[in-house]
Amino acid sequence: MQTNDSSEKDSILNKAISKQIRSSLQINDEDLTITKFLLNLFKEATSTSSTNRSTCLTTFEKILKENGGDDFPREFGKQIFDIIYNHKISQDTEPTPIQPDTKPTLEPSQRHPRNNRNQEETIEVGKVYRGYISDITPYGAFIRLNSPQSYQSGLCHISQISFDGSRLKSPESVLQLDQQVFVKPTEIKYINGRKRISLSMRGIDQETGLVVDISSNHDNIERGRNRSRGNGRGVKRKLTSPERWEIRQLIASGAASADDYPELEEGDDEDSESQDNDGFGFTKKHEPELETEIELNKIKPKFLEGQTLENEKPSSSINISQAPGSMTKLANEGSKFVREFKNEKLKEKRKKEQEIRQQSTNIDSYDPLFQRSEPVKELESDEVAIKTEAIISEWKIAESKKNITYGKRTNLPIEEQRRLLPVYSMRSELVESIKNNQFLVIVGETGSGKTTQIVQYIYEEGINKSPEDNRFKIIGCTQPRRVAAVSVAKRVSEEVGCTLGEEVGYSIRFEDKTSPRTTIKYMTDGMLEREALNDPYMSKYSVIMLDEAHERTIATDVLFSLLKRAALKNPNLKVIITSATLDSDKFSKYFNDCPILSIPGRTFPVEILHTREPEVDYLAAALDSVMQIHISEPPGDILVFLTGQEEIDTSCEVLFERMKILGEAVPELIILPVYSALPSEIQTRIFEPTPPGSRKVILATNIAETSITIDGIYYVVDPGFVKVNAYDPKLGMDSLRVVPISQAQANQRSGRAGRTGPGKCYRLYTEKAYMSEMLPNSVPEIQRKNLASTILMLKAMGINDLLNFEFMDPPSMNTMLVALQDLYALDALDDDGNLTALGREMADLPMEPALAKTLIKSVEYGCTDEILSIVAMLSVQTIFFRPKDKQNLADQRKARFHHPLGDHLTLLNVFQSWQLNNQNKTWCQDNFIQERSMKRAMEVRKQLKTIMIKFGHQIRSCGNNTDRIRMTLCAGYFKNSVKRDMYEGYKTLVEQTPVYLHPSSSLFGKNPEYLIYHTLLLTTKEYMHCVCVVEPKWFYELAPRFFMKGDPKSISESKKQQKIIPLSSRNSDDWRISSKRRR
Repeated sequence: MQTNDSSEKDSILNKAISKQIRSSLQINDEDLTITKFLLNLFKEATSTSSTNRSTCLTTFEKILKENGGDDFPREFGKQIFDIIYNHKISQDTEPTPIQPDTKPTLEPSQRHPRNNRNQEETIEVGKVYRGYISDITPYGAFIRLNSPQSYQSGLCHISQISFDGSRLKSPESVLQLDQQVFVKPTEIKYINGRKRISLSMRGIDQETGLVVDISSNHDNIERGRNRSRGNGRGVKRKLTSPERWEIRQLIASGAASADDYPELEEGDDEDSESQDNDGFGFTKKHEPELETEIELNKIKPKFLEGQTLENEKPSSSINISQAPGSMTKLANEGSKFVREFKNEKLKEKRKKEQEIRQQSTNIDSYDPLFQRSEPVKELESDEVAIKTEAIISEWKIAESKKNITYGKRTNLPIEEQRRLLPVYSMRSELVESIKNNQFLVIVGETGSGKTTQIVQYIYEEGINKSPEDNRFKIIGCTQPRRVAAVSVAKRVSEEVGCTLGEEVGYSIRFEDKTSPRTTIKYMTDGMLEREALNDPYMSKYSVIMLDEAHERTIATDVLFSLLKRAALKNPNLKVIITSATLDSDKFSKYFNDCPILSIPGRTFPVEILHTREPEVDYLAAALDSVMQIHISEPPGDILVFLTGQEEIDTSCEVLFERMKILGEAVPELIILPVYSALPSEIQTRIFEPTPPGSRKVILATNIAETSITIDGIYYVVDPGFVKVNAYDPKLGMDSLRVVPISQAQANQRSGRAGRTGPGKCYRLYTEKAYMSEMLPNSVPEIQRKNLASTILMLKAMGINDLLNFEFMDPPSMNTMLVALQDLYALDALDDDGNLTALGREMADLPMEPALAKTLIKSVEYGCTDEILSIVAMLSVQTIFFRPKDKQNLADQRKARFHHPLGDHLTLLNVFQSWQLNNQNKTWCQDNFIQERSMKRAMEVRKQLKTIMIKFGHQIRSCGNNTDRIRMTLCAGYFKNSVKRDMYEGYKTLVEQTPVYLHPSSSLFGKNPEYLIYHTLLLTTKEYMHCVCVVEPKWFYELAPRFFMKGDPKSISESKKQQKIIPLSSRNSDDWRISSKRRR
């Protein structure tokens, strides 16, 4: 009996190892050859090392590597070790075998040593925990919570083991000892002083640990290991009338059998069963539920009575050029080269995938008795993916493996480097001007040293010492970009000789790297604007420098006025405005005709070359120019200005492919991209000197105009376009658009070629376009973006007279009215236009008003814990990544987190699963998730949680009640609402603008009737990003100021606008089968 039991346990172990081999290596180890090999390696490892688990694991992994395990996945060795080790432990600690008819005399908890009771965490009902099977009985399984050695354990009844709740014949059919599972406590009670925990695995995805709504018709995918073994039936979706007709046609034609569609008859039965007897012997069908009509509430508040909004067209909302012409047309059309390149890649990929399918399909596969010895490789395997994405993969691999030694930019000590900067020659004059003036405008070229040195001169000269109490106050310096604030602070801390965060620190949204000792503080302009809420007179600061003021962000423009007001009340406050462009007179006039200081730059002459005729495609022309410069011009690096990541990535691929064709006939060209989403270690490569005999080409966004300084640039290629964020009245929100640059931007770009020596600037537009189609200066953000957040901030500061607020360039009345209407609809303003209690609380949150209201409303609906996670995930740029060589596999892994009710809940699934897996780095890699983004989301969540607790709010969880989460999201983003269009895609409820679901959405292809979205992506279509399913009644219940329920007896405005579109016309050729017109 003992022998049989032992062999049975060995069989279970062999099956477990074989299963792991099949899962990790895609190898079917039916003869257990590899399994026995791994068992021998484990035996060797445990016999030659100590009994310590970690030591044994290290030895096992080392022996496995020595015996050909180099190519195995990273976690494979540990997974095999855990299976064998846990099995051996369970054998060593297992009680004496008992007879089948005898009940066990040992407690399940005796299988493993227990932890200290005081170290056990509190168990909550409804929360998902990681568990380990400690014992299996005919009526269920005992499971330890959180660790195999945990003191706390509970019973999962046999009825609660399967995913869909179906009864199993035996728990052993789906579970095994020491197996890791996800469970949730359903009841905790005490009997005779002992705690009894009832557990359930029902509805929990055993792959991710996420709770899945098993009653939903949206998702019929089998979840986890247990559901695939269960024999229960899921909830079936009723066939629609067109589907039933189509199936009947297939059966009638002989293409299908009626036995294949049992739901066809069930559907008919359900139809008949749905009829009720009316009491008189007749039956009547249920009347279909009336469609809910949503209408806009056009009742205006008191403070907006008499004000009318102009019906502006999208193009007229931004005056981006003096006159429409070739550049405006090209900006609207976009680059044809990019579209053709993407289509060509897609065609090539599909062609090669088809070839692989044909190769993997032979005549034997059509034989029903043929059994394939080896499974056909999936199309997403590395071999196929590398073939289909050869160029981009080869380029990235080549760049990463080059291991080029760039060398240091300089070996000079820091003090000598500071003296060589142009600003150093004016140190005395700068110090005297700052001492003698409350306002000062400083003009200096990018790279002159004004950002890093002026604050240090103030610090070293003691200008920040307060004359009132002789205390040293803070020297503040604002930056328009987060990256600039962080990088400059790091550089200045090195020059000062302190640890970052001590004397020198920075403050950006959701990250504060300062201390009570901080004297020099870099920050984004938005952070200083937020500080003005609680300290309008800037009492903590002695000097504030608004750097890069020429960029004219909204926050900088608001700070112009706020600092001007603060200086009147605080005479000891000094304000410095720095700019890289020559619009200094305007700044000086605004700040009481203050003095202007100009820092001489290290500039060389630049030859400007315009095209004779307008270019047909600016990106194709830019790449041709790069190749022409590289082949025919003297040594010197090239800087190309493009509009965004897509253009930059496409250019990298094309240039690499062209250089590969030319081979050694031309010198090496090092291709370096620069955009905000790139990791910092890749971005920093652009600053390193070029190796001898090579040339760098840097493909950058407008960040390279003034924010960063790159030495060695002799050639600039300027297509003349930039991507800006502007308010679009048609969409009712801000959106990114490609527009022509201004003359000031064009001059800034050409100046990049004259820093190291005489250079050339290739302008891919005509001189006439420069003079007639470009504005002298860029349009300030305050005149082209939604002002809701800005007005909310000003209202919170007590500034109610917005029309007379001293803007340098006042926004249009129409823009102000739109923002006020938005805030009123969000309940941030009352009928008199005054700030409500909700609005004041919204102003304290560092986010847009809609998101702020969502977070505050979550307290009312009891789902703050979940909304905090969703808001944090929305604040980071990219969660998922799709490697070019594993796109299909990445999509499959992403689909495991998809929620049938939308992308917000999908993000919540990802965050919760990441936490359940102990924020594991390997888990992120296996699921194609950016670990850096997840860590950033966790930091944001902690900051927001601290703010909510500071406000006195309780952080409560709603468990599995997703309706609360969706209602909370709808309370903030009701304006971003759409309804499914009867013909194609969706239409916004506000402006009836056509929009579409993005292919990456969890709802793509499902098309629910009503949705809300987070943002819109404008590419070839207007795609909705991050959508959520909502109920129509929520709109008028949660936003009564904006929506109202339509009268079912009258025709709504939306219905009046609908037109009857004929299916065919005798005057049109679209309906003909033949493409040729019959004559």
